[in-house]
Amino acid sequence: MADFENIVILTGAGLSAESGLGTFRGKDGLWTNYDLNEVATPEGFARNPKKVHDFYNLRRKGVKHAQANAAHNALAKLERDYLGRILVVTQNIDALHQKAGSKNLRHMHGELLKALCQKCDNRVEWVTDLSTSSQCPSCGEKGCLRPDVVWFGEMPYHMEEIVTALENCDLFISIGTSGTVYPAAGFVEQARQNGAHAVELNLEPSDGTSSFNEHFHGPATEIVPKYVERLLISV
Repeated sequence: MADFENIVILTGAGLSAESGLGTFRGKDGLWTNYDLNEVATPEGFARNPKKVHDFYNLRRKGVKHAQANAAHNALAKLERDYLGRILVVTQNIDALHQKAGSKNLRHMHGELLKALCQKCDNRVEWVTDLSTSSQCPSCGEKGCLRPDVVWFGEMPYHMEEIVTALENCDLFISIGTSGTVYPAAGFVEQARQNGAHAVELNLEPSDGTSSFNEHFHGPATEIVPKYVERLLISV
């Protein structure tokens, strides 16, 4: 029998950094080079949709060709081989968890390789550039597609399911997150209130590091595979 029966894993930009995808905060983070109010809010999109599309088109090109790293692969292996239930909740909008083989996965901030139609509310796979003249494959309307990502001021996806999982998990693992963005920054407290053991795997201590029972700091490609092997040995 596994030591833990229900594991919730939260992943952030630090997990994908070693795959060549930039983080948002910290030195040289995306938000040090862009005004988030212009490219990551509904209001910014309404004011200048072309500017927002240009920003995400550039990121989509990088995401499309990025490859999963050893940390993504280790989490997929954990899901395959561990006897308990594994749920990965990612703040990342890339597709690297899927490329590694993770199945029980929830993208709380959406997915860059999808588009959302503001007319019919359907989501479609989208790997090419989006523009104000792009046509929705579902309803046929032009100019109504936006990146299927959660912007500031919008509600993250799957929150009801995530909260239920946090209430029932006995191990919570946070990987590659800054611990500054809510509601994800509060997940550790929600899990611990219900008796879960909490572990931080991060390049350096996060803002909420004191809330965790254990801490392992270093590059994700080193510390995540090691911790996964530790869990699998207990099976």
